[in-house]
Amino acid sequence: MNSFLTISLTIFRSYKTLGEKAMAQVAEDKLFFQFNTESNSIATIVKHVSGNMLSRWTDFLITDGEKEWRKRDAEFINDLKTRAELMQTWDKGWACMFNTIENLKEEDLERVVFIRKEAHSVAEAINRQLAHYAYHVGQIVFVAKMIADQNWTSLSIPRAK
Repeated sequence: MNSFLTISLTIFRSYKTLGEKAMAQVAEDKLFFQFNTESNSIATIVKHVSGNMLSRWTDFLITDGEKEWRKRDAEFINDLKTRAELMQTWDKGWACMFNTIENLKEEDLERVVFIRKEAHSVAEAINRQLAHYAYHVGQIVFVAKMIADQNWTSLSIPRAK
């Protein structure tokens, strides 16, 4: 039987891969495309997800997940310039999260952690973040699919297959 932590890591890895496969179908300059002033580019979503991950998973068991050093509003200002920089930002966030979860023990799941001063069991906090990252990876896929248009290669079961 797989443990909650093992299953969670598997799901997180699948979402990381899904986002990467979507971004790979987008030309570098289009990673920074913003439909309008109220929407986010893929690069901006990546910057936000990474900032969230660094805040939530740094010192996960001992400090609030909303760190004082986090500049959340700045995550929505796109200052990434290249695919390489975008991917470095993406990988940094995921590495922080994976390192933290890989070092948790099953007995940690009932411990209490805080996110924005709200108490969560470790298991609840993991589920909260899983839902958050799935939401944003879905946005990345949606934007990438719109940009790629007829050149899109399905990441799941293609229509009529």
